[in-house]
Amino acid sequence: EAFAKSCSNVRVLNHRRNFGIGQAFKYAFNQCHGDYVVTLDADLSYSPDHIRALLAKLRQTGAKVIVASPYMKGGRISNVPWTRRLLSIWANRFLSFAAQGHLSTLTGMVRAYDGRFLRSLNLRAMGMEVNPEIIHKAVMLGARVDEIPAHLNWVAPPGTSRPRRSSMKVLRQTMAVLLSGFLFRPVMFFIVPGLLLLLFATYVNLWMLAHFWEQYQNFPQYTWFLDRAGAAVAAAYQQFPHTFIVGGLATMLAIQLISLGILALQSKSYFEEVFHLGSSVYKLLREGENHKS
Repeated sequence: EAFAKSCSNVRVLNHRRNFGIGQAFKYAFNQCHGDYVVTLDADLSYSPDHIRALLAKLRQTGAKVIVASPYMKGGRISNVPWTRRLLSIWANRFLSFAAQGHLSTLTGMVRAYDGRFLRSLNLRAMGMEVNPEIIHKAVMLGARVDEIPAHLNWVAPPGTSRPRRSSMKVLRQTMAVLLSGFLFRPVMFFIVPGLLLLLFATYVNLWMLAHFWEQYQNFPQYTWFLDRAGAAVAAAYQQFPHTFIVGGLATMLAIQLISLGILALQSKSYFEEVFHLGSSVYKLLREGENHKS
């Protein structure tokens, strides 16, 4: 606040209560009218030098979003508690796998944006999940998203000697990461487990067939195939009921998961088409409002 009073080109935007980083971003983005928008942690855990590197990469590549990544080759992490460091690394690896992209950091907030493109996005997230949401929507719109190596350095706040502590709510953040991964690639949560379960069901059902064939040889007195097969199934089930039960349940569950995955693929395709249309309409409305003002 004191710094803003001494600089006419600096504005501080306040909320009466903390609505979350997502709401703060949306409010700030609506106040920005420049060609480029840069977001940076206020605690300077990423040094201001990253601003120049982000903007240079943005101009050089013509990308719409540039992310500062401490996890890519050339990036560094210093003084971060090992629990937060481990969770952050694996969360970003999971999201990168779900997004099927080349990015190594999707949760970081230190970024440079093409201003016009950023203002065309209609964001919904209120919390930390706004960061992967921006990447998700940029990818859906076919925008180029790139990253630069960065140095994340957790230092003690000025005037204090105690080390910083992580305020991250582990359970809430984990659920947000899983939800973001689901939005990136919902098929991964259904078809992959379904195929694995189908392999297991096939293995169990092969044993079920082996037990059936073994018992089938024990009923030569039946001349009709169906009578002999029925007796063999009854005897095999009586001797190995767990094989039949596990095999049957695994097969049904595998079919259900694969079916849900196919429906998820179809829904994702419909959603992306509607999102493209909605984004185009939203962009035209925003541009119309800007022309009027």
